[in-house]
Amino acid sequence: MPDSANSPLNDTEKSQLLANYQAVLDELAKCNEAAGRAQNGAALLAVSKTKPAAMLRALWQAGQVDFGENYLQEALAKQALLADLPIVWHYIGSIQRNKTKDIAAHFDWVHTLERGLIAKRLSEQRGEICRQNPSVPPLNVLIQLNIDDEASKSGVLPDELFALVDEVAQLPNLCLRGLMIIPDKAGSDAFVRTQALFDEVRARFDLPQWDTLSMGMSGDMAQAVAHGSTMVRIGTAIFGARDYA
Repeated sequence: MPDSANSPLNDTEKSQLLANYQAVLDELAKCNEAAGRAQNGAALLAVSKTKPAAMLRALWQAGQVDFGENYLQEALAKQALLADLPIVWHYIGSIQRNKTKDIAAHFDWVHTLERGLIAKRLSEQRGEICRQNPSVPPLNVLIQLNIDDEASKSGVLPDELFALVDEVAQLPNLCLRGLMIIPDKAGSDAFVRTQALFDEVRARFDLPQWDTLSMGMSGDMAQAVAHGSTMVRIGTAIFGARDYA
């Protein structure tokens, strides 16, 4: 990250960021109310990839606690700059074997679990941390579901879901909380099918903390919330266009 990554925002930048943030909160509140979920509706996960730590700090000061990061090294740099804040960190990027140790050590949630091997590594490495510090809880994990069977997307296929749930549920240092999807942009009944699978897992397995559906972004937030999403992932609508340079 550049040296300026934690430089304070100027007044114009901060004002625009907070205005964007409030607009997203207002829209999410409307979606929750329309779905009859004003009291137990979906929460906001601010997706902050490529954005400087100063933006996260400003949003935390405005009340945002949960932040999602896709790129491990970028996230670790931000975490170092923001170590004074009790941020809840969500890893929402792809997971290679050589990343699991840092993910297990530095994140509160993982949304992109799709393989038993990765789950075992995360559990073992989280366990090492828990043994050193008993106050560290198990790692909250979501299984990424490739609900539309798209070759370009990661995730376990629906007919393989129950076997992976059974495997992950037995790992001692992971807390299996639910599912995450990125549906086909062309539109489908993905939310309906995911909610049905979510409910079927709940009926089949004894998972007391099975409570999270991470689905919905800026363009499909209302539809996702209407079909049970408990966490929507919003990035550009809050932070502005991303710079991948």
